[in-house]
Parts: sequence; structure tokens; C-alpha cells
Amino acid sequence: MRTVFMGTPDFAVPSLRTLAEVSEVAAVFTQPDKPKGRGYKLIPTPVKVAALEFGFPVYQPTSLRKGEEAEEVLYILREFSPDLIVVTAYGQILPKEILDLPKYGCINIHASLLPKYRGAAPIQRSILDGEKITGITSMQMDVGLDTGDMLVKVETEIGENETFAQLHDRLALIGGDVLKETVKQLKNGELKPEKQDGSLATYASVITKEMCCLDFSKTAETVHNTIRGITGYTMLDGKRLKVFRSSVAEGDCPTVQNGEIADENSFTVKCSGGLVRFEEVQIEGGKRLRTEDFLRGRKLIRGTVLGGE
Repeated sequence: MRTVFMGTPDFAVPSLRTLAEVSEVAAVFTQPDKPKGRGYKLIPTPVKVAALEFGFPVYQPTSLRKGEEAEEVLYILREFSPDLIVVTAYGQILPKEILDLPKYGCINIHASLLPKYRGAAPIQRSILDGEKITGITSMQMDVGLDTGDMLVKVETEIGENETFAQLHDRLALIGGDVLKETVKQLKNGELKPEKQDGSLATYASVITKEMCCLDFSKTAETVHNTIRGITGYTMLDGKRLKVFRSSVAEGDCPTVQNGEIADENSFTVKCSGGLVRFEEVQIEGGKRLRTEDFLRGRKLIRGTVLGGE
């Protein structure tokens, strides 16, 4: 089976590696290199790095939908004449001309149990919402946003303290497994597409920086989910404090105000109806540290109220 792969970030790399095992990859499409660091050096995408390791031809168009470049992409794809196009976190919307080009259409590997969490940030949103289960869905792509028929689904539990980074990496590997099973069933004529129930659909919109500000007037579970889902921040003694990992502590301190340090020895903070313990932090200008290491070099004062700018 002759295929083309489209993907960009680390999440898509296991899918590309799997596709290389189960098909003949004719070409890889990924986003353009982006400048990074003080010298604004152009950095290739993780998918480009992996594709070059395999020796696959790499294309990096800025658009698939407009102008001469889009026409050139369509010409290139027609020349390759793929049986299947696989898309994993590519970052561009495919026009109908491309969706209709391959014999078996285009298949997307999506990081949720569709129809829940369609859209750009399904992993973060599932954690923010306190979901206990998520997974990967392979989907026959259509012109809608993650609205196509579902093909293969695999569920996985979300750990109570599991962070976005941890869940992201697990789901990326599961994505490769789901793709392998999808291609296997496709080759054997065993796929049974299932239409999505639009009434059950939810949308995982893009995460904004403002969402990372910790609001201690919310429950301890909500604050904890913000920290593990998108990395929270607050203010400590006039400096920004990033919080990378946390846990919900037992008990409550009803006489302590929200945002107040309730236990200076474990960096436990009062929230509405509960307590959250910071496990890994970084103070502005400092290093990212486990809380026990952070507290060795900085004495906290019980009663200090976090927050503000």
C-alpha cells in the first residue's frame, strides 16, 4: 500500500514510524521550519527529523488551500498517487480535492474518544475537565472538523496525578498502535466505519495563556487539573511561580482564606473546599525544582497569600 503521511509535532512521530512498518511511504508533509532561540535559528519539526532519518521525501508547504502553492501540492500528490493519506496533528486543514484523491481517502489519528473533544487541544481539555478515561480514535476524514466516521478506538485511563506531558507521550504511542490496527483492517477489508453522534460532540478549543493563572476560589480538584493539564502559575512575594505538578491534599482548613499557604513545610495551599499540594515548581529567575528541593533554599511563611500580579 502506497501512502503519504502528514504530521508535525512529537505526537505524530510514532504514527509515522508505524506507517513506515506497514506501508510504502511515498512522501511526508509537515509544517515549515520555525525560528527558535536567541539566534532565531530555523528548527525542523519532529516529524521532519524522523522522516529524514527514514530517507522519505519531505514537503513543507505553508498552505494546502490557497494560491499557486496549493495547486503545486495537489499536483505533487497526484504524481505520488497514494492509496491512503494518514494525518496526525498536521496543523493544516485538508481541502476536499486532497481528501478525495487517495483510493482509500484520508485517515486521521485523533487524541480523544470521538465525538468528545473534537478540535485542537483534546488532551489538555480532557485533563482540565477531570476526565477519568480518554483514548485514540482513527477516523475517516471529511470536510468537517473531526466529524468523519470512526474506525478504531482504544481507551486508556487517565491517572489521578497524570500530567499533560505524561498522557501526551502515552497517547502518542497508542496512536501508533491504533494506526497499525486500522491499516491492518483496511487491507483485510474488515473496517466497519461508525458515524459519530453529533449530539454527543464536544469541542476542545485552543488553550490560552490566561487559562494558566491559578484561581484558588475554585475547588482543589479544579486547581490541580489546571496544573497538570496546562501548567499553572501564581504569584509568590511579587514573583511569578510556575507549578508543574501537584496533588490534592486530604482535609481542609475552613478558617484559612483561599490562596493562603496552609502548610509551609509541604507547600500546601487553600482552595475553595480543599487543599492542593505543589509538587514541582519554578520561581521566576530560578530553576524548575521538586518542591522539597525548592523549600531547602526558600523558607515559606504560613499565612502568605498567593496571587495578584
